[in-house]
Amino acid sequence: MLTTVYFATNRALTGAPEDWRSYGTGIVTPSNPNAITYATAFVDNTNLTADTTGAIQQIENVSTGRFSQSAIDDLSNPGRNLLVFIHGFDNSFEAAITRAAFNREWFAQSGVAAADTTVVAFSWPSLGRLLDLPLPWGDYQHDQIKAGQSGFHLMTFFANLEPILRRARANGSRVFLLAHSMGNWALQAAVESWFSHGNGDADLFDEAILAAADERYDSFDFPEPGRLSGLHRLAKRMSIYFSRIDNVLTLSMAINLGAKRLGQDGPHDRFDTGKFPPSQYRMVDCSGFRDYAFNFASSHQYYRRSPGVRTDIAQTMGGAGIV
Repeated sequence: MLTTVYFATNRALTGAPEDWRSYGTGIVTPSNPNAITYATAFVDNTNLTADTTGAIQQIENVSTGRFSQSAIDDLSNPGRNLLVFIHGFDNSFEAAITRAAFNREWFAQSGVAAADTTVVAFSWPSLGRLLDLPLPWGDYQHDQIKAGQSGFHLMTFFANLEPILRRARANGSRVFLLAHSMGNWALQAAVESWFSHGNGDADLFDEAILAAADERYDSFDFPEPGRLSGLHRLAKRMSIYFSRIDNVLTLSMAINLGAKRLGQDGPHDRFDTGKFPPSQYRMVDCSGFRDYAFNFASSHQYYRRSPGVRTDIAQTMGGAGIV
């Protein structure tokens, strides 16, 4: 089975763009949005039972600075909802694209029609390494820096998507954003960049799903447009998934000198309905889900490992709880 993944990446190319091995760990010129590569990948053997994520078989429709016209046409009238995915820490390019394919298939198998989506991924230059010795935190800090530096590129990706999403929505599609782990660090930089570059409010996403966010837990406390404080101006609603037994985020908090993470217990003041109106913010505590093989790494992956969490996300995509 082939799964189509439309993608953009600010990884610097080391070879032909049709070869997935050419997408390295360097970052393109920060101020040049035309250096971002846009293309379409086809992923084979996405096996949900074994929790493997397939392999990239082909990359085509390569363009720089924007999607190719054929990709724009496909995404403007996809015939289903759209899922925009931003990966987290410890994802090589191959892992990022195959994980996007996995997520598409994982949610499609929920049985909720709205969760059978077309997936669009943004891959920032993570090293794809987890806690290498002798300095186990060095790779993490490298990724955190690169995620932050990707804010402008992710913002321009959103800007390129905006007219596409507008047409897709006019054709009956809804649009979901799924940011996992350190992808939320890149997201906050993009949101801040969006408004600091003079862009106004935009209905980019019907739902922004922040899963196991490796971002400051006080991110929404900053004066707009600081960090995630302005996200409500780009997404109609936000669902924040967190877990107090996320062992990876416990380690992340230690590396970040004790700074609590958004994905550990939700945002600061999460019970304040004046600050977080229930019609606009959903707080989803995943601490009690153990319906999957639980270990150090998987405690951070519940959004794609737990059938119970999948059901909640899929029902959210279907419009559950919208006031």
